[in-house]
Amino acid sequence: MSAAFDLTGKTAFVSGASRGIGAAIAHLLAAQGAHVIVSSRKADGCQSVADAINQAGGQATVIPCHIGDLDQIRQTFIHIGERFGSLDILVNNAAINPQFGHILDTDAEAFQKTVDVNIRGYLFMSIEAGKLMRQAGTGGSIINIASVNGVSPGLMQGVYSITKAAVINLTKVFAKECASFGIRCNALLPGLTDTRFASALVNNPSILNLALQQIPLKRVAQPDEMAGAVLYLASDASSYTTGTILNVDGGLLA
Repeated sequence: MSAAFDLTGKTAFVSGASRGIGAAIAHLLAAQGAHVIVSSRKADGCQSVADAINQAGGQATVIPCHIGDLDQIRQTFIHIGERFGSLDILVNNAAINPQFGHILDTDAEAFQKTVDVNIRGYLFMSIEAGKLMRQAGTGGSIINIASVNGVSPGLMQGVYSITKAAVINLTKVFAKECASFGIRCNALLPGLTDTRFASALVNNPSILNLALQQIPLKRVAQPDEMAGAVLYLASDASSYTTGTILNVDGGLLA
């Protein structure tokens, strides 16, 4: 293991970690030595991920948290502070996209749910994690999973795309304002990835073919292909990297 990527002794929190990209991130961070807190709204899905990590010789703990609920966020970080003392790595990965349709048909309730999770949730997760990191005085790394849609809006994914654009700017705000505490903040922009979250796109042949025409590598990514970039941003390999927006998109935005 390269020392630059070694996370031994670090504690990492990964939201939306019960499946897909979040689960892949949790597995890789644990394999590099981090004690990973596996989280999503419900504990059941997270437990299987944590069990697999522990059985492989890693360290994982389940702490469920619905990031659309501010009280749950506060209670979660109180728990983390009491149990682990601090937090070294936060991966904001949980997100929702409840509406697929024309922007003029936006449903107000779906809009609010999307904003509550994808913007407000990321903001207050980062605030609470940042407070723990500042208090410990040892710095830390916050990694926001945004989307290529935050740069180039996805068709029929208007509100989701808007929230992901906000995540990009949120990342830059934290990078600038928290650097003095040794806290770095970066964002990952995944392209089209084969997950249940993206199944409406991946499993629709006409949409998929259209999407692949725009991707130079001409294929859909696998969740594991996102995890390596997160490891870089979480580790000392990226010690001089903050405020960066890293595209992992098969060349889409090129």
